[in-house]
Order: sequence, then C-alpha cells, then structure tokens
Amino acid sequence: MAGRDADDGSRVSHFGANVTAPIALFVYNRPTHTRETAEALRANHLAVDSDLFIYSDAPKNESASESVQEVREYVKTIAGFKSVTIVERENNWGVDPSIIDGVSELCERFGRVIVLEDDLVTSPWFLTYMNRGLDNYRDEARVMQISGFMFPIEGFDPAAACFLTYSTCWGWGTWQRAWTQLDRDAKGHAQLSSDKRQRWAFNVNGAYDYFDLLDRYVQRKTDAWDIRWYLTVFQRDGVALFPHKSLVNNIGFDGSGVHCEASDLIINELAKAEITTYPPVIKSTAVWRAVEKYLYGMKTRSFKSTVKRLLRVGR
Repeated sequence: MAGRDADDGSRVSHFGANVTAPIALFVYNRPTHTRETAEALRANHLAVDSDLFIYSDAPKNESASESVQEVREYVKTIAGFKSVTIVERENNWGVDPSIIDGVSELCERFGRVIVLEDDLVTSPWFLTYMNRGLDNYRDEARVMQISGFMFPIEGFDPAAACFLTYSTCWGWGTWQRAWTQLDRDAKGHAQLSSDKRQRWAFNVNGAYDYFDLLDRYVQRKTDAWDIRWYLTVFQRDGVALFPHKSLVNNIGFDGSGVHCEASDLIINELAKAEITTYPPVIKSTAVWRAVEKYLYGMKTRSFKSTVKRLLRVGR
C-alpha cells in the first residue's frame, strides 16, 4: 500500500471542552465479563461526561436465556455516566449485524462513536485517548479508526501514539465519514484474489492469513463485520491510531464466548498514564516492524486463534 513512512515529528493535543463521543457497548450472555467491563469503563476519567448506549442481544436459544436475562438486569444498574441508554433486541441478531446496526445508528446521530464489547477491560485513560484521537483527526480522511489496543511490544514511549495500516476491534472508535465506506459485500475481495502482492500486504506481510478470513466471509462460512472493516481501511490506504502501550485488555479468552476459545496469550500491563503525544498522519515504520516481529514470533496454535480475534471479538 502506498503512503509515507516516518518515525519523527509529533504534535501534542490538549483535550478541551469538546463534546465527548457516545460509547456503544455490546453485551450478550456473560454477566461476570460485562460487570468487569462496565466497572473499568466507569472508572475512566471521562465516564461522567459520556453517554453510554448498551446494546443487549436476545438469547439465541433457551440455554442462553437465563444468562442473557442476568446481564439485562445488571446493565439496568449501571451508573456513573452522563446518561445510560439500553437497547434490548427482541430477537437474536448475532454479534455482526448488531454491531453494524449500532455503530451505524450512533455515527449517523453523533458523527462519531467509541465501540466496546463485553469482555474488554480498559485503562482509566482509555476514553481520554479515544476522544482526543477522534477530535484531533476528525478531518483527516486517511485516518479511519482510533484503536485502544496495542500488541505487547517494547522500546517505545508509553505516553505517545502512532499510526499503523492495520485495524483491530478491541476497543476502537471511528467517524461517520469513515464508517459509511464500509465494504459490506467485500467487493475488494476480487482485487486481492488477483494480486499476490496486495494479499501479502493484507496479511500483515505474511504474519497472519487474514485473506483466508475474507475468503470465509465470501463463501458465507462466517459473517464477520470486522474483516470487512479491515478490508475497507486497507483498500483506501487508511490508517488507524494506536497507543504505544495498550489501553485495553481482553478478558474473554476463557472459552466463554461463542466465537472465542481459550488461549494462553498474556496481554501486557495496561498503560497507567494518559497518552499526551499525537503524531502527524504518517505510518510508523519502526512500530510496524515491531508488530510484525511480534506476530511472526508468536505463531503457535493457540496464538493463531488470538490473532484472528484481534479483528473479531464476538461472542
């Protein structure tokens, strides 16, 4: 993919009295995970200024009914935000249609959104970082996402952010201008199929076969929204902002999720301080190489599932 690469130059953002972005939280049938996610989010410095929208999917079958109801009773008790709005699906939508609908709705209403699922524990500085990023780069067409997660790489300033040609869905945000470009039908699959170099780049320079996930969607073997979102970012030479030290930890790798098997991957300790340095829109070559090295070095069976889940965190 074309684009400028650099590792120098930055600008410092000072968060002011801007209106905070709405938060979309998608929940299903994991009351313990949901509670941990909500409590960590409530401990964020901007929680009290943020509108929280909770999307609760209906049970897929009878065996899920009790746990779904338990989650629904719990989310009614959530406080500590500017407002809490609960959307209870009457039928089981499944994680992908529910997320696409919820993100689309809030982007249309507010122009931007912060997105979480029910197994993501955030740093107290997560919302500050997300809102700063969404505000700083709102008019930068190439910037399509703000990502809260970062791989456990070392050697970089924990108070700084960077740009990568990659996207994840472990705590993220976007704008309507970017989300409306979502390649819902994966039309870009045809170009990748005929272009080996593009497939290599799409696969993080061979670190993981994301094209296989895209193939599975085209063959209707999966309904993953996030592989289509990554395709959208990739097609448009887009970039996402990442912190050098993760502001999000996934607690769902215990086999409790519908699409999430147990894993022995250990995410590094969450950032304990705010991100203060925000870069110009230039891909960080050094960080990208560190990410590639990390992925190549973790090619175990259990980690392959985890890498796949960096795009899809569904239940």
